[in-house]
Amino acid sequence: MYRGSGVNILLIAPEKGIKLAANDLFRYYLTTNGEPLTLFRGAVAGGLAGLLQIIVTTPMELLKIQMQNAGRVSSLAKVSSDLVPPKVSATSIAIEILRSKGIFGLYKGVFVTGLRDVSFSVIYFPMVAKLTSLGPRTKDGSGETVFYWTFFSGLISGCMAALAANPFDVIKTRLQVLKKAEGESHYSGVGDAFIKTFRNEGFRAFFKGGVCRVMVIAPLFGIAQMVYYLGVAERIFGN
Repeated sequence: MYRGSGVNILLIAPEKGIKLAANDLFRYYLTTNGEPLTLFRGAVAGGLAGLLQIIVTTPMELLKIQMQNAGRVSSLAKVSSDLVPPKVSATSIAIEILRSKGIFGLYKGVFVTGLRDVSFSVIYFPMVAKLTSLGPRTKDGSGETVFYWTFFSGLISGCMAALAANPFDVIKTRLQVLKKAEGESHYSGVGDAFIKTFRNEGFRAFFKGGVCRVMVIAPLFGIAQMVYYLGVAERIFGN
């Protein structure tokens, strides 16, 4: 149940740090004359933040998927033969990829990862900004939103964005699986993966795992948004 968690623990912090900080940065530069950001500009800022984060997201997702897929492939191999496949680790997989394909091997599926993360961010950030602005304010006269409302804003926005971006996540996962079991489909690219998935499994296949993804992403972004709002780093550095 926790295969690939080491990769997540190592890389999820810089990924979310880049995503949240980049969105604020782009929103700042896209604001004109101190006026509230338009929905379009908010979506552009979010999309750029999502595009920037794939520097970390793509290798993280690639290694995590290999670790999670290793157990499935091993169990199928045990059923079909008496051979016991060797155990793998994220480090061994990364070294194997770097030796055989170089640094760019860690970025297999970067295009569809970008499609997923940009589409997610285009929906998530304008929505969370709007919901946060509608929430109750603190009573200290600062006019800031109460911290717990940022959690609910992140939770709801994460839920909607995760569900909308799920088709790209399905295709990304299938493209990034390097070792497939016997009889499984092989894809030449994003378009081929979309066509074969739709032809063989129908439209509903694009939302496989959608409920599980929402159960992870919604609270993850709720917590991340709340902690980010609390400004822990700013307090540590005295800003």
